[in-house]
Amino acid sequence: MEGKPNRSNAAIGNKTSFSKKTSKRVWDSIAAYTVQCERCSKWRFIPTKEKYEEIRERLAEQPFFCETAREWRSDLSCNDEPDVIQDGNWRWAIDKPSIPQPPPGWQRILRIRAKGGTKFADVYYVTPSSKRLRSMTEVQSYLIEHPEYPCLTASQFSFQIPSPLEENYVRKRHARSITLHGDTTMRVNPTSWVGTLLHMLRIQLKVEVCEGSSAC
Repeated sequence: MEGKPNRSNAAIGNKTSFSKKTSKRVWDSIAAYTVQCERCSKWRFIPTKEKYEEIRERLAEQPFFCETAREWRSDLSCNDEPDVIQDGNWRWAIDKPSIPQPPPGWQRILRIRAKGGTKFADVYYVTPSSKRLRSMTEVQSYLIEHPEYPCLTASQFSFQIPSPLEENYVRKRHARSITLHGDTTMRVNPTSWVGTLLHMLRIQLKVEVCEGSSAC
């Protein structure tokens, strides 16, 4: 499949919801969720954010295959064309696996920063009461202050962000040395090093940029 995919069947546009209490918009910068088949390496669209979060959490233990997508596309196989091909029409980022699904009633929001900043994206959680938590410290404080969530722990939250595929999207940091084994050292650029590792994780996002240097 060349060019842009059929948005009406697969891509997820900006999701906007309104809290009756605050009337503030809560939305992601993600327009589509895709996962790569472990067998044929073709990218498959995931129909909802919730299903994507479920797959992402278990991906390290349960690899994704085209047959997995038969839950929502009953006739899909590795013989079918890929749902999307990487090109210059979309902006892509590689996500990390094993990120826990948000607790019931909570949202995990990803907002992409504009190009040229020192950070690619910001993650925050929205509580059932529409309060936004922007760091693990805020999550821990909130759980202490709200004993109505006795079963929740900090391990159920993650502020890890994806890595952009577009070179130089994030302003590069100075290279630094790391020790591998014994006295062996190598010079690495933190941004490109992380990006190389994330390429192996086979999760991909189509993102839409939040204009400005920080999260909207």
